[in-house]
Amino acid sequence: MDAVVEWVDARERLPRSGTPVAAAVTGRYPPEAPGAAGEEYWLVLPVYFTDRHTARDGTEHRDCFVDSDRVVRFPYGGPGTQHVTHWAALPALPGLAVRQVLGSAARAAVDDALR
Repeated sequence: MDAVVEWVDARERLPRSGTPVAAAVTGRYPPEAPGAAGEEYWLVLPVYFTDRHTARDGTEHRDCFVDSDRVVRFPYGGPGTQHVTHWAALPALPGLAVRQVLGSAARAAVDDALR
Protein backbone atom coordinates (compact mmCIF):
# COMPACT_ATOMS: atom_id res chain seq x y z
CA MET A 1 0.00 0.00 0.00
CA ASP A 2 1.30 3.41 -0.95
CA ALA A 3 0.39 6.80 0.46
CA VAL A 4 0.95 10.15 -1.21
CA VAL A 5 2.06 12.90 1.14
CA GLU A 6 1.56 16.58 0.38
CA TRP A 7 3.79 18.71 2.60
CA VAL A 8 2.54 22.22 3.39
CA ASP A 9 4.95 25.02 4.34
CA ALA A 10 4.00 25.97 7.92
CA ARG A 11 4.92 29.60 7.23
CA GLU A 12 2.26 29.78 4.52
CA ARG A 13 -0.70 27.81 5.87
CA LEU A 14 -1.69 26.06 9.10
CA PRO A 15 -4.04 23.10 9.65
CA ARG A 16 -7.43 23.45 11.31
CA SER A 17 -7.29 23.60 15.10
CA GLY A 18 -7.44 20.13 16.66
CA THR A 19 -6.17 18.38 13.54
CA PRO A 20 -3.59 15.59 14.00
CA VAL A 21 -0.81 15.89 11.42
CA ALA A 22 2.70 14.74 10.61
CA ALA A 23 5.16 17.57 11.28
CA ALA A 24 8.66 18.07 9.89
CA VAL A 25 10.47 19.43 12.96
CA THR A 26 13.89 21.05 13.06
CA GLY A 27 16.08 21.95 16.01
CA ARG A 28 19.25 20.96 17.83
CA TYR A 29 19.70 18.19 20.40
CA PRO A 30 20.78 19.48 23.82
CA PRO A 31 24.44 19.12 24.85
CA GLU A 32 23.55 16.28 27.25
CA ALA A 33 21.77 14.16 24.59
CA PRO A 34 23.49 10.76 24.43
CA GLY A 35 24.99 10.02 21.03
CA ALA A 36 23.64 13.19 19.40
CA ALA A 37 24.88 16.01 21.65
CA GLY A 38 24.50 19.35 19.90
CA GLU A 39 23.55 17.77 16.57
CA GLU A 40 21.09 19.60 14.36
CA TYR A 41 18.09 17.53 13.24
CA TRP A 42 15.09 17.54 10.93
CA LEU A 43 12.63 14.72 11.55
CA VAL A 44 8.97 13.77 11.25
CA LEU A 45 6.76 13.57 14.36
CA PRO A 46 3.06 12.97 14.93
CA VAL A 47 1.51 16.09 16.47
CA TYR A 48 -1.74 17.98 16.56
CA PHE A 49 -2.23 21.63 15.73
CA THR A 50 -4.14 23.96 18.00
CA ASP A 51 -4.97 27.65 17.96
CA ARG A 52 -4.74 27.73 21.77
CA HIS A 53 -2.75 25.49 24.14
CA THR A 54 -2.18 25.90 27.86
CA ALA A 55 1.16 24.41 28.93
CA ARG A 56 1.71 22.57 32.21
CA ASP A 57 3.15 25.75 33.74
CA GLY A 58 0.01 27.70 32.79
CA THR A 59 1.55 29.54 29.84
CA GLU A 60 -0.91 29.98 26.98
CA HIS A 61 0.41 29.41 23.47
CA ARG A 62 -1.30 30.36 20.21
CA ASP A 63 -1.09 28.65 16.81
CA CYS A 64 1.23 25.81 17.80
CA PHE A 65 1.88 22.12 17.24
CA VAL A 66 1.83 19.83 20.30
CA ASP A 67 3.20 16.28 20.50
CA SER A 68 2.14 13.39 22.76
CA ASP A 69 4.60 14.55 25.44
CA ARG A 70 2.96 18.00 25.32
CA VAL A 71 6.07 19.59 23.80
CA VAL A 72 5.00 22.78 22.03
CA ARG A 73 6.52 23.75 18.71
CA PHE A 74 5.74 26.75 16.55
CA PRO A 75 5.84 27.28 12.80
CA TYR A 76 9.34 27.99 11.46
CA GLY A 77 10.53 31.45 12.46
CA GLY A 78 8.37 31.57 15.60
CA PRO A 79 9.46 31.47 19.23
CA GLY A 80 11.36 28.55 20.71
CA THR A 81 14.27 26.39 19.61
CA GLN A 82 12.34 23.65 17.77
CA HIS A 83 10.20 24.57 14.79
CA VAL A 84 7.79 22.96 12.37
CA THR A 85 8.93 23.65 8.82
CA HIS A 86 6.15 21.68 7.11
CA TRP A 87 3.08 19.64 8.00
CA ALA A 88 1.07 16.96 6.20
CA ALA A 89 -2.34 15.43 6.69
CA LEU A 90 -2.11 11.92 8.06
CA PRO A 91 -2.78 9.20 5.49
CA ALA A 92 -6.00 7.23 5.40
CA LEU A 93 -6.12 3.89 7.20
CA PRO A 94 -4.84 0.90 5.20
CA GLY A 95 -7.38 -0.07 2.56
CA LEU A 96 -9.77 2.74 3.49
CA ALA A 97 -10.44 6.33 2.45
CA VAL A 98 -10.82 7.57 6.05
CA ARG A 99 -8.45 8.28 8.95
CA GLN A 100 -10.68 7.04 11.77
CA VAL A 101 -13.09 4.16 12.39
CA LEU A 102 -14.97 3.95 15.69
CA GLY A 103 -16.87 1.33 17.63
CA SER A 104 -17.64 -2.15 16.35
CA ALA A 105 -16.68 -1.11 12.81
CA ALA A 106 -13.07 -0.69 13.97
CA ARG A 107 -12.50 -4.43 14.63
CA ALA A 108 -14.06 -5.34 11.26
CA ALA A 109 -11.87 -2.77 9.47
CA VAL A 110 -8.70 -4.07 11.15
CA ASP A 111 -9.61 -7.67 10.30
CA ASP A 112 -10.29 -6.74 6.66
CA ALA A 113 -6.97 -4.89 6.37
CA LEU A 114 -5.03 -7.84 7.83
CA ARG A 115 -6.55 -10.41 5.49
